[in-house]
Amino acid sequence: MTVLLTLQAELAASTARFLTTAASLGEDDVAAPSLLPGWSRGHVLAHVAGNADSHINLLTWARTGVETPQYPTGTARELGIETGAGRTPAEHVAELKAADARLAAEIHDLPEAAWRATVSGMRPPPHPAWYILVRRLREVEVHHVDLGAGYGPADWPETFVRRELHDCLRCWPYGQSTVSEITLRGGRTWRDLGPGPAVEGDAADVLAWLIGRSDGSGVRVVTEGRLSTPVPVAPPWMTMPAPADLPATPPKDYP
Repeated sequence: MTVLLTLQAELAASTARFLTTAASLGEDDVAAPSLLPGWSRGHVLAHVAGNADSHINLLTWARTGVETPQYPTGTARELGIETGAGRTPAEHVAELKAADARLAAEIHDLPEAAWRATVSGMRPPPHPAWYILVRRLREVEVHHVDLGAGYGPADWPETFVRRELHDCLRCWPYGQSTVSEITLRGGRTWRDLGPGPAVEGDAADVLAWLIGRSDGSGVRVVTEGRLSTPVPVAPPWMTMPAPADLPATPPKDYP
């Protein structure tokens, strides 16, 4: 047994939560600003729907061996979001459900060997196809928070937080780091991250700060064993869409 079934179950649950929130939004809610600068909630909903189809493109690449870009171009991606943002609430929910159904079918039907194929997003490095499930989970969970509709970092599942912190460390931008050390309360400490102070916080608070979904609430600077402020700006996130040295064969667990 590999991590594939676990990731599929997590993705199904994550998507169901997102759809519940989406279905609760009225016309004014959808048109209102999201937590992402310049994007309404409609933009976020349109992006999450379009992102499902973009991952179908990568699964098609894995299944056929024919290079199929995640998005035709960056401009096409942006146009799809802008066009879709104006859907009515009912249209948004319908498109999200349809896109999820298409993605779920592709995942279910992908031959076992294809999960070991190498694909690539819009930026390097390439990664094995099984990591598509991790990337889609990231999109759904992070953008659920971006809706600003009652779902926050404290609602993230523990498994999601653990996995994303693991990948943050594996993709750490050492040359642009703003901290030297991060301690997760009740957990591990990451050391030798670069110049800057040491910080600590609960896992979800640290993740929210690292990925730009928090100004550092719940994270504290530690100076000579004492807590102080201010918390520095987090280093750049997602400088890589995937760690560079993932195993081709889906592992038993990840991380």
